[in-house]
Amino acid sequence: MGVGPIEYIVVGFPGNKFNGEIAPELAKLIDSGTIRILDLVFIGKDDSGEVVAFEFDQRDELAAFAQLEGEVGGILSQEDIDYAAAKLEPGSSAGLLVWEDCWAAPFAEALRASGGVLLEGGRVPYELAHEALSAVE
Repeated sequence: MGVGPIEYIVVGFPGNKFNGEIAPELAKLIDSGTIRILDLVFIGKDDSGEVVAFEFDQRDELAAFAQLEGEVGGILSQEDIDYAAAKLEPGSSAGLLVWEDCWAAPFAEALRASGGVLLEGGRVPYELAHEALSAVE
C-alpha cells in the first residue's frame, strides 16, 4: 500500500474560544478514508506566557477527540510544539494536526511509478482562493 502526502496545520484559538465542532468533521474524513490522523497535540499559553502541551484525554473540552480512529502519535516533537507556541498570544491555544491524505495515495504511487518527482507544492490560502474564484464566477 502506498502512502499519501502528509500534511500539517497549526490552528489557533484566540482567547481559548474552542467549541469542539472540529472533531465530528475530522471523524467524517477518517470514516470516509479521506485522511488518516498521524498525530494531534493541543497547546495553550496562559496569560503570563507559560506554554503547556496536552492530549485530548487531559481536558474535558477535548473529549470529542477521543472518538477519532487511527491516531498513530509520536510524530510531533517538542520542537514542533515550541514552533507553534511561538506564534501564540498569551491567553490562547492551538491544535497541531498531522495527517495523511489517503485519497491521494494511489495518485502519488502512480506518479512515483512513472518516474515523477514532486518539484513543488503548496496550499492557496482561503482568502486568495475565494477572491480568485469569485472573480471567475
